[in-house]
Amino acid sequence: MTTRTLYRNARIFTADGPDLAEALVVDGERLAHVGSEAAALEVLSGSDFAEVDLGGAFVMPGFVDAHTHLVMMGETMQKVALRDAGTLAEIQLRLKEAVAADPGAPRILGSGWLFSAIPGGTPTAEMIDAVVPDRPVYLDANDLHSVWVNKAALAEMGIDKDTPNPLGGIIERDPETGEATGLLHETAMHQYAWPTLASLTSDAERDAQLATAFEHYLSTGVTSTIDMALGEDELAAMLRALEAGGGTLPLRINAHWLVAPSEDHEKNLAQVARAAALSRSVNTPWLRVVGIKIIADGVIDGCTAAMKEPYSDGSNADLIWAPEYLNPVVAAADAEGLQVAIHAIGDLASEVALDAFEHANAVNGPRDRRHRIEHMETVTPESIERLARLGIVASMQPVHADPAVQENWRAMLGDERVERAYPWTEFTDAGAVLALGSDAPTAPHPPLPNMYIATTRKSALEPSLPANLPKYALDLASALSHATRDAAFSCRREHELGLLAPGMLADFVVLDTDPFAAGVDSLLSSSVVLTVVGGDVKFRK
Repeated sequence: MTTRTLYRNARIFTADGPDLAEALVVDGERLAHVGSEAAALEVLSGSDFAEVDLGGAFVMPGFVDAHTHLVMMGETMQKVALRDAGTLAEIQLRLKEAVAADPGAPRILGSGWLFSAIPGGTPTAEMIDAVVPDRPVYLDANDLHSVWVNKAALAEMGIDKDTPNPLGGIIERDPETGEATGLLHETAMHQYAWPTLASLTSDAERDAQLATAFEHYLSTGVTSTIDMALGEDELAAMLRALEAGGGTLPLRINAHWLVAPSEDHEKNLAQVARAAALSRSVNTPWLRVVGIKIIADGVIDGCTAAMKEPYSDGSNADLIWAPEYLNPVVAAADAEGLQVAIHAIGDLASEVALDAFEHANAVNGPRDRRHRIEHMETVTPESIERLARLGIVASMQPVHADPAVQENWRAMLGDERVERAYPWTEFTDAGAVLALGSDAPTAPHPPLPNMYIATTRKSALEPSLPANLPKYALDLASALSHATRDAAFSCRREHELGLLAPGMLADFVVLDTDPFAAGVDSLLSSSVVLTVVGGDVKFRK
């Protein structure tokens, strides 16, 4: 049976240097040749092979989404979409339409609302109850660090005036009555909303959510992902998909186990031990548990990110993980050979994360660790230099810098800190590895618009808006490499993923437009015509 395929007549960006190749040879699941057509025919001489004429199309490595949440992404696609609802009235209208479309729905779920759409930036249960008072409503904020609910949802979760704030979380309350107002931040969402909804979700529904995420990723050119909030339910869905696929998946998953904050050292270390055990038992070419995920602070939009200086209203946020609990967890995970990914959006949180990594280095000795800090939307120059020196990967998401979602973000800081927002090129100038992803579903998952934002600092949602600090824009080749080669490096798979070269896995995508020839604006209109994973065509337009 023919296992070799020649893909010819193409413009191939390899992510391994500036020159474009014109042909590649797939042999089984790997690449046997990337280069000229003449050399490809020499490689194939004397053997049977199939031939695909790409008609001059643009080929590149499959995107490796360096930060995503797969099952949650599929789930969000089934919710009422609110990201482009610019006013409270529009949000309320969409909730009414959702009820009209499914009058028997036991609850209404929505996602993507922006603080800037809410009067005073303060959503309340009454605002939802004005249109949907008869069933629970749960609305995820755009950043997925807050959930806005109505009174029926508060009752369903068992939250009342006596419900305590969990460690690292806030239940917003009326200052006079103490009653919950309908907004849960950070671990309050994790410990009340998420378990409630999880208990109402079947395995079949999770399987469908994961399948939806696979489908959408393949159609947009993503062939590998790094999942950043793996729990028991998500892992079970992935294992079922792996079994159903006969030991394969539609795309590759590298996952970080989510470690919940606690002031009990033994409980914290038990979570690390669970991740370490999974890293040994779940270790296939298609699904791997590679590390742990720690959420050290919140987000700027909700004023829950931990900052060195207060927000514009004079408030500030505590760290979710105090150093006395964070450092032992990082050191224990490091000792097990796990990669540690720390969510740190505020400049104080990134300093504390770097302190924890230095602590692990001191305790466990030097080696190639490949730890990561996620997001770093505000960060000091000193922290960038220290991150590069320590060899920590900067995992960042251009979609979060889209000018269309920046109004409230900038207002919450309100000072010179907004002039150093999302400083991608400062990281690369310092010599750090920059891995780009989407953080779906907190932001749109398609990588081509993400690359447009990376190269222009303009909006993929509203392209007419002014660029957001264009001094930090990346050139096209660098942006594509950060989203392929460097993203693969960030999960220790650079030896087989992220670039097109002989011996690498045959994971690549074919676009209908060459962005180098047509210009970066074409990234907004380009589409994927073919996605190949492990030599197999997984999507064809």
